[in-house]
Amino acid sequence: TINFSADYWDDVFDHFLKEHKKGRTPNPDVLCNQKIKFKVFLEHALSLGADKIATGHYARIDQDENGYQLKTGLDDNKDQSYFLHLLNQQQLSKSLFPLGEINKDEVRKIATDNDFITADKKDSTGICFIGERNFSEFLQTYLPKQQGNIVDQDGQFIKHHEGLAFYTMGQRKGLEIGGGFSNSGEPWFVADKHIDRNELVVVQGDHPLLYHTTLIASSPHWVGNPPILPLACSAKIRYRQQSQLCLVHPTDNGQLKVTFDQPQRAITPGQSIVFYDDDICLGGAIIETRN
Repeated sequence: TINFSADYWDDVFDHFLKEHKKGRTPNPDVLCNQKIKFKVFLEHALSLGADKIATGHYARIDQDENGYQLKTGLDDNKDQSYFLHLLNQQQLSKSLFPLGEINKDEVRKIATDNDFITADKKDSTGICFIGERNFSEFLQTYLPKQQGNIVDQDGQFIKHHEGLAFYTMGQRKGLEIGGGFSNSGEPWFVADKHIDRNELVVVQGDHPLLYHTTLIASSPHWVGNPPILPLACSAKIRYRQQSQLCLVHPTDNGQLKVTFDQPQRAITPGQSIVFYDDDICLGGAIIETRN
């Protein structure tokens, strides 16, 4: 058994906490794949004489004259290419994804036929190191509370929050806003964060403030050769979202400006936007702002 917990803390968890302190919502699973599973673990396996590593990700690897391609898994409900978009050519060349060609039901049948004790194990959800624990409670063990105001779209005070780090765009659960704040019985959702004044903006129902058409993303990474920009493609702003048609433009400072054909709900700074050409995962970037 090899312990990579120190690497995980330095390369993944520390970044996770720093981003939340800024009021952003990072994606540690993406970074874990890039920095831990397909870096330090892969390097260790190769040092032992292994040719490649095999993981249980629902994705596929293909190869043509231009190099290796990362493709979506054939099971649309389990495709995990979103979490693998930071992998490079060397990492793909040394990896195998045997589950990418089959669906989850078939995987369970194979496990049952071979008497695996995990055959009926519940699918894992949530962030890997948190598991099924309450996310806000987990964060509060590492980040201090910083009380501020929760306001509606007009700036009217509703109640106090315990820190912007504990909320994300589009969030409904945990706001605990009862009746008496409006004439509507619709649920409340997080629409924005005003970091400079520690203010959380909430709206009711399917409000227009939850939707944006354009975003700016930083630190672009391409799995293969960088595409020629501007690029018409599709993109996901969160896991398991259906790919959305968009146009990607370069900016003067090396970032990307992405304009969607249709407004997108709860675009979240700190999360990954991942680009696709049909079933090929092209790469991705980190969402900074939205309009």
